[in-house]
Amino acid sequence: MSSDTRFLAAAADRPAPSFALVVLATSMAFVVGQLDVTIVNVALPAMGRELGAGVDGLQWVVDAYAVAFAAFMLSAGALGDRFGARRAFQWGMGLFGLASIACAAAPGILALDAARVLQGLGAAVMLPNSLALLNHALAHEPARRARAIGYWTAAGAISIALGPVLGGLLVAGVGWRAIFWVNVPLCLVGGWLSTRLRETPTAGAKPPLDIAGQVLATLALGALIATLIEARALGLHDSRIWLGGATTLVLGVALLFVERRAAAPVIATDLFALRDFRNAVFFGTVVNGTYYGAIFVIALFLQTARHYTPLQAGLAFLPLTAGFFLSNVLSGSAITRFGTRRPMIVGALVDLLGFGVLALASTTRSLPLMLAGFLLIPSGMGLAVPAMTTTVLSSVDKSRSSLAAAILNTARQSAGAIGVAVFGALAHGDAGQIGLGLRITCAVAMILLGFAALAAARLKGVPPHA
Repeated sequence: MSSDTRFLAAAADRPAPSFALVVLATSMAFVVGQLDVTIVNVALPAMGRELGAGVDGLQWVVDAYAVAFAAFMLSAGALGDRFGARRAFQWGMGLFGLASIACAAAPGILALDAARVLQGLGAAVMLPNSLALLNHALAHEPARRARAIGYWTAAGAISIALGPVLGGLLVAGVGWRAIFWVNVPLCLVGGWLSTRLRETPTAGAKPPLDIAGQVLATLALGALIATLIEARALGLHDSRIWLGGATTLVLGVALLFVERRAAAPVIATDLFALRDFRNAVFFGTVVNGTYYGAIFVIALFLQTARHYTPLQAGLAFLPLTAGFFLSNVLSGSAITRFGTRRPMIVGALVDLLGFGVLALASTTRSLPLMLAGFLLIPSGMGLAVPAMTTTVLSSVDKSRSSLAAAILNTARQSAGAIGVAVFGALAHGDAGQIGLGLRITCAVAMILLGFAALAAARLKGVPPHA
């Protein structure tokens, strides 16, 4: 008997974990992974002052993490299918914890960016495999799986919303380095809880990993983000920007060429032939790109244009936490009653309305109006994202759930990195210019969310009570 066979046999003998344990253990990955997307935002001005970095440099603090997170999630899904999702989950947790310590101790901006890349690698490994573990544990109980996905998504969404609040408290009370130390105990708890879950089955035949595809995907995304970030500072007429665009295009074409011939491609293009999978992934990219880009701009707007302290800026984000929590908890019931299609449509429209209110609030000093926008945006996202995730998982064979989750989250995190790069380019200059940038951000977000609602309307989706 092989070592893998003995390992899986021992896992099969393990008692079935409780619903609460499954949700808690798998949600830890989403919590730490998403927390570090937004917790840095209110700390950026303090980082810039201590490390001598401008807005362009601060964009890389966000995007170094986001690019690594997005690009390496492609192989992370294959690692879960190849070696077991629980084992991969634990590897990711360990790497994330160690990288967080390196971030906290970084002596300069380049060292911080390098450590953020390692954090992104850890997050890329643990996030899709946490979803695969959840899907495996509750695969034969669709109603409970829908509820679990709602809680899983709620945990990540709440951590996104709590990030600026927690970051503001830590920066004001301890300093910006403390935002990374909070990850260490979370990773230890998540790793320990995962030991009580059953391992997922692995593929019998293990094709070689698509190293060429992974490298090309990483380089293409990195080149795109670098070109977008530097375009504002250098100008579109600069030859280096044109070179960056050409390099991105060449790498993208090379990636498509390699993936069509790979034995086990990191980008499973055949999944995009499935209409529900394709439309749901597009929906997720729009939601992430608009939200992450907007949060970056809002954090700078509050502290630069409105002159909030880091603590005040963090507290202003509290309605996001409430909106995410309430809508995510209710989403499981909404999916059971209405299926996945309607919650996605309604969620996109509520999100769109929130950006409209936020655009109006940026022209006034009305705090209640701004907080209303902060409440509507996460409420729409919280209703739609669990339905979108359920649609993706239900549209593919269970044996490919890690890969499907990896592609979904790669697309979403890539969109988040692009959103920060594009919308962040608008957050330069004086208070008036940053306010204008925020209004342009909201207008673009509203247009994209309109297209997302149309994509959701074309879904077959998971029917009610399925």
